[in-house]
Amino acid sequence: MRLLIDFFPIVLFFVAYQWHGIYAATAVLMAATVLQMGLIYAIDRRLQTMQKATLALVLVFGALTLVLQDERFIKWKPTVLYGAMALALAAALWGWKKNVLQLLLGSQLRLPPPVWARLTQAWIGYCLFMAVLNGYVAAYFSTDAWVDFKLWGYVFPVLFLVGQGVYVARHLKDDTP
Repeated sequence: MRLLIDFFPIVLFFVAYQWHGIYAATAVLMAATVLQMGLIYAIDRRLQTMQKATLALVLVFGALTLVLQDERFIKWKPTVLYGAMALALAAALWGWKKNVLQLLLGSQLRLPPPVWARLTQAWIGYCLFMAVLNGYVAAYFSTDAWVDFKLWGYVFPVLFLVGQGVYVARHLKDDTP
């Protein structure tokens, strides 16, 4: 169920784009993201910071796209989001000596501090990679190609998360005596 909630805005965006173009797809994405966050809030009784940031960026960049009739805004939203995530993780880890992933997930996963540091560094690298990749596709390819990239580009986070799972599984601490 959760997987459906996570992916339905992008699927609806893709379908709306195929039928009615980028501006209708942007409006559908905005509405679907509001609905998605409403469902998540109904289930969890809260939204995580990342979810709030995603909602805000979708609404702001979507509104700019629609009001200014300029598709570049919605195309650059993922680059801004990934770049901001990389910057926030890096600033926290290296500037303030705080590991955000450990703070968020430490109660669910018992891992040694060096593993948490490597996980955070991997997330920083991944976010930078995705920011640059989306920026490149948004800047140098057609809107059709960018929309296809958004749909089929979900292979990158899936592969990254599977890799993270394999890495974490090797380092989980056993709580049994």
